[in-house]
Amino acid sequence: MTRKFFGTDGIRGTTNRDPMTAQMALSVGMAAGAHFLRGDHRHRVVIGKDTRLSGYMMESAMVAGFTSVGMDVVLLGPMPTPAVAMLTRSMRADLGVMISASHNPFADNGIKLFGPDGYKLSDADEHAIEKRLETAPKLAKPELIGRARRIDDARGRYIHFAKSTFPEHLRLDGLKVVIDCANGAAYHVAPDTLWELGAEVIPLGVTPNGLNINDACGSTHPAALQEAVVASGADVGLALDGDADRLIVVDEQGRIVDGDQLMALIVLELKRRDQLKGDALVATVMSNLGLERKLSDAGVKLLRTQVGDRYVLEQMRKSGCNVGGEQSGHIILADHSTTGDGLVAGLQVLAALVEAKAPASELLRQFEPLPQLLKNVRFNGGAEPLEADSVRERIAAAEAELEGRGRLVIRKSGTEPLIRVMAEGDDPELVERLVDDICEAVQSAA
Repeated sequence: MTRKFFGTDGIRGTTNRDPMTAQMALSVGMAAGAHFLRGDHRHRVVIGKDTRLSGYMMESAMVAGFTSVGMDVVLLGPMPTPAVAMLTRSMRADLGVMISASHNPFADNGIKLFGPDGYKLSDADEHAIEKRLETAPKLAKPELIGRARRIDDARGRYIHFAKSTFPEHLRLDGLKVVIDCANGAAYHVAPDTLWELGAEVIPLGVTPNGLNINDACGSTHPAALQEAVVASGADVGLALDGDADRLIVVDEQGRIVDGDQLMALIVLELKRRDQLKGDALVATVMSNLGLERKLSDAGVKLLRTQVGDRYVLEQMRKSGCNVGGEQSGHIILADHSTTGDGLVAGLQVLAALVEAKAPASELLRQFEPLPQLLKNVRFNGGAEPLEADSVRERIAAAEAELEGRGRLVIRKSGTEPLIRVMAEGDDPELVERLVDDICEAVQSAA
């Protein structure tokens, strides 16, 4: 089932260029609204956004689209993606929308859609919405046009929810935490949550101006966080991305801890408490082989999916697992949320630190990762370099060399015109050579 506009995480692109235009936002509002007009109740959509300058434009266009087909709109303002998912369910809405391009620079934007259950839409729903984009929508009668209102306590509702996931018998008193909010959607709620739980909070990336989201800050640019943790003598640092569904941690020595280590910590802690469902962790093909070996030693399976937290979640629901995520820091804790939540995942890490009374550098080093190298090759959007015989032959040769000693993952990005080439294995020199060989073949074919 081919989709023209929806990628692995909604619709995304450079603002004011097709498809990320105000006209498209208007059309998606009409199409998605019409698709979810089911039953005779008063229909409602919840809309949140991050802090990009273009968010105002996209939000206004979507409000027009939804109200024109008869759907009421509740505006949350800047809020994390998981807050939108949570409030969609809490407010009994028919649909949730997050306007964000996640970790991308400010010039990009995107549209993520959630169903009434708070889960991201299925491929079938996205396909149906795309079909509706091809025809003129049925507009509501004048007296049935939707209304729009903004709620002022959305932040408080989400903070209360996030705190409810933290063990009641614990506090963060005495813990110094640096939190980098990427000048994004969590710039208020994340520091406030940590402060209310008793932590000494040093906030970074909390002065958004519409243009500085993810700019040398946040989970994809952790250098400033590393420096601040060491300089302030903090116990730990947390970094979120622009829409706060991703988490990266920095220990007290300034070393980065990725999603694989965090998932290992959370899974093994739940296993110890007999609260791990499915006796498995769901992760993607990008997760390190060292994680798989560590979990196997503890009697826990690693179920792998294609890249994209939506596919992780689908497998979690299918397998009855309550923990899943990605090496990049998308961590889904199904006992609490229907999507990745960087703040909630961070709270579980902080709870483990408090209980263990151990330095982050010790607790968060759960396994020794195998040497892993990922490189991106940009290509012309119309080309398909992975279809070239020269590239296929190089990949096959690399797989033969790695057999039994590592893994190779080659994939096309779902959000950018990139080919991602990843290899891991016990021999770092072999890994680097194979990745470089494949990147060279892809570049020649692009």
